[in-house]
Amino acid sequence: MPGLAMELMRRRVARGGDRAVAYSYPSMRIALSKNAERLARYLRELNASQLHLVGHSLGGLIILSAIDVATALPPGRVVLLGTPVTGSYAARRLQRLPGGRTALGRSLAEWLGSPRPMSAPARETGVIAGNMSLGMGRIVAPRLPLPNDGAVSVEETRLPGMRDHIVLPVSHSGMLVSRAVVRQICAFLRDGAFTR
Repeated sequence: MPGLAMELMRRRVARGGDRAVAYSYPSMRIALSKNAERLARYLRELNASQLHLVGHSLGGLIILSAIDVATALPPGRVVLLGTPVTGSYAARRLQRLPGGRTALGRSLAEWLGSPRPMSAPARETGVIAGNMSLGMGRIVAPRLPLPNDGAVSVEETRLPGMRDHIVLPVSHSGMLVSRAVVRQICAFLRDGAFTR
C-alpha cells in the first residue's frame, strides 16, 4: 500500500500540530511478518519522544504485528480504521475465487492463516469502523454480515482490549478522505477517547 493513499489524511492530522508521516509497505510481494519487522525498524529510527500510529485496513494489522516485534518504542496511542482484527469474511471468500490468492497478496494471505483473535497492544487503542456498505467487498462477498463498510463488517473490527470503538457513516475506502474520521483520529490521539 503506497503511503500516498494516506496523504490527505496525513496532511489533515498534521494540521492539528503534530508531525505526521505516511509509511508505504509492499503487501503484495512481502509477507505480513516481514512487513511488521520493516515497520518496527522504521519506527525505531524515527527517534520520537512520543509515537502515535494510525492504520487503515491491512495497515492496522501490520501496526499490531510491528508493535509485537518492536522493542523500546516511545509511548503513544493507536487508531485502527476498518481493520478486520477478528477475521475477514470478504478476504476468505476472495481467496476461494480463481486468482483470489494472488489478488490478496502475501501479507493478507499470511494473516488469514494466523490465529485469532488479535488483542490490543500495550497502548491505548481506538477502533473506527464504517457502516456505509459500498465497495468491492460486497461484490466478492455479497453476504458480508451487516453492518459493514463494504469490505469489513463492524463486528470484524472489534479488537479485544481496545480502549474505544466508534462506528461512522463511511465506506472502507471513504475512511481515507473523511473529515469526520480525521476529527475522531485527532480526538483519540489527544484524549484517548472518541467524541460522541
